Amino acid sequence: MSFHLVASLMTPGHFRSAWRLPAADPAAHLDIDYYQRLARTADEAGIDAIFLGDSPAIGPDIARNPANGIDPLVLLGNLAAVTERVGVLITSSTTYNSPYNLARRFQALDIVTKGRAAVNLVTTYAPKAAANFGLAETPDKPTRYRRAHEFLQVVRDLWDGWEPGAILADKEAGRYADPDLIHETGHRGEFFEVAGPLPTPPGPQGHPVVVQAGGSEGGLRLGSALADVIFTVAQTRAKAVDFRDDIRARAVAAGRSADAVKVSLGVIVLVGEDEADARARAEELYATLPFDDIARANLAVLGLGERDLDEPIRAEELPDIPVAEGGSAGFQVSTRALLAERPLSARELVRATAGVPGGGHRLVVGSAEQIADDLEAWWRAGAADGFTIMYADTAVDFDRFAHQVVPILVERGLFRAATPGTTLRERLGLPLWERDRGPAAVDASA
Repeated sequence: MSFHLVASLMTPGHFRSAWRLPAADPAAHLDIDYYQRLARTADEAGIDAIFLGDSPAIGPDIARNPANGIDPLVLLGNLAAVTERVGVLITSSTTYNSPYNLARRFQALDIVTKGRAAVNLVTTYAPKAAANFGLAETPDKPTRYRRAHEFLQVVRDLWDGWEPGAILADKEAGRYADPDLIHETGHRGEFFEVAGPLPTPPGPQGHPVVVQAGGSEGGLRLGSALADVIFTVAQTRAKAVDFRDDIRARAVAAGRSADAVKVSLGVIVLVGEDEADARARAEELYATLPFDDIARANLAVLGLGERDLDEPIRAEELPDIPVAEGGSAGFQVSTRALLAERPLSARELVRATAGVPGGGHRLVVGSAEQIADDLEAWWRAGAADGFTIMYADTAVDFDRFAHQVVPILVERGLFRAATPGTTLRERLGLPLWERDRGPAAVDASA
């Protein structure tokens, strides 16, 4: 048994203000040579996949930090071409895409990468995104998740359009394919009408890997019923264990095996040459943050008003409020669990989450050995099937994790480095997809 590793390419890092460090290149997030170097580093280390989050709109923090930058489908498609074994996990919105186009692009990506394609499907709230697609307002959360359920079901049907053996390639008879083995999708639903089929048969994986990241009830239903991997956030080990147990139980209730869906836990790492170096680097990064602004933003997300930013926040004083329309359910759950374990002030919360307003991902600061110890402890406790590694300062921590932490994990038997020729599904412990064998559809309104 071993766990998977996915490497985030977020630049300058999950300390979004890392571009302010003296040695940092503020334009790195637009530099293809920089990204190719990261991709080759991940490939050589045997990391299972590289990943980039995305939103189809500039965020409100553009005045202070770089945006995500290059479209991830274009960027990671390029990176797949200069690597041999690392998977490429690309974020795409079910709110602002069509199922046919997405299904075709990712099936094509799976073919040209020889089985290394994965899509991270998200619903999109950002109001500016709606305006970019000609909408007066963002669809509400229930509507976005009903659309996402139907969207993914249509995509899976399109990927299943060709039966094995559909290509005959009978030169003697001049018959290339058997049309009876190529099926229209014929979908007519609440949001989509899609005829199908796709113009090509499935790639090496059958279906590209599908990742889902929503932490609300709609997201949990979608992910446990239809996704292969769920990306999640947790500040406490107990909450992470409970989340994974819940997802496995939901998968069984949806007619799947508990092992059919893997949980990938996001962790921000800051790797020092030793503990003292790690702590010193952390303080350099904290010094780049607009601490008080982020602290106040976190208070607002938690439903708290103006207060002393150094006053401890106790879990019992938090208002029992629903997650805001655009808020992160993951942040609410993980942060409230952390405060239930120990009260923290608004400023201390900034330090615990690498200064990402409403982020909620846990920050681990230490030597390579200490970070390996931490990942091992959480995995052995049943907190995750693997980890999405998010770097405090990508320019430094990406290399250090690959060259210093990964060898320790391999030596301990905790991580099996990927080898050329294996598909991403196989490396994640998922079966290759066979037509008509997959997770059951669910009622999105349940």
